[in-house]
Amino acid sequence: MGWSFKLHAGIAAGLSGVLLLLAALTWLPGTLPLTGSKWPVVTVVVLLFPIFIAAVVRGILTRADKHSIWLAFRCLPGKAQAALGALVISGVVLMIFSTASETNLQAPEMKDGRYFVFDTTPYARGTIEVSRSQYIAVLESDQRSMLAIPGLLFAGAAYAVLAAGELRRADVRSRRPAPQ
Repeated sequence: MGWSFKLHAGIAAGLSGVLLLLAALTWLPGTLPLTGSKWPVVTVVVLLFPIFIAAVVRGILTRADKHSIWLAFRCLPGKAQAALGALVISGVVLMIFSTASETNLQAPEMKDGRYFVFDTTPYARGTIEVSRSQYIAVLESDQRSMLAIPGLLFAGAAYAVLAAGELRRADVRSRRPAPQ
C-alpha cells in the first residue's frame, strides 16, 4: 500500500479519535472550553469534506464491490483492524447514548444573561427560556452530537482509504509479470 493511503487514513483516524474523545469528555462535569467559539465547528467541516470526499473517490476508483472492500479490510494488519473497529464502536456507542438521553430541546443560546433553547415538542415548537443547568445540559448534548457524527465519518473515511489502498496493492501485485 502506498504512503499516501497510509497518510490519508492516519489523518482521518487521528481526527476521528480526537473528536470522539472530545465527545466523550462532554459527560464530565463542566463544559468544554470550546463551547462559545465557532472555529472548532468550521475547522471540522473544512477538514471533513476534503478528507471524506477523497476517501469516497479513492473507493470508487477501485471499482470494487462491498464484499471485495470488506475482504481487503480483512487483509489489513490486526492492529489496524482493531483500531478502526474501536473507533467505530466508540462512535456508535456515543451516538446511541447521546440520542437516548436527548430531549426535545436543542440549539442553546444566551442573550442578555438569559438562557434560551429551541423546543421541538410537537404543537409547542419555539424558543423557550430555561434555567442555567438545563442550558448546560442541552449545550453538552448538542456538542456530543456535533463531535461524534464527524468522528464516525472520519473513521469511515479511514476504513475506505485503507481498504482502497489494500485493493490497489493487490491489483498492482497481480499485474506484475511472473518471474521466469
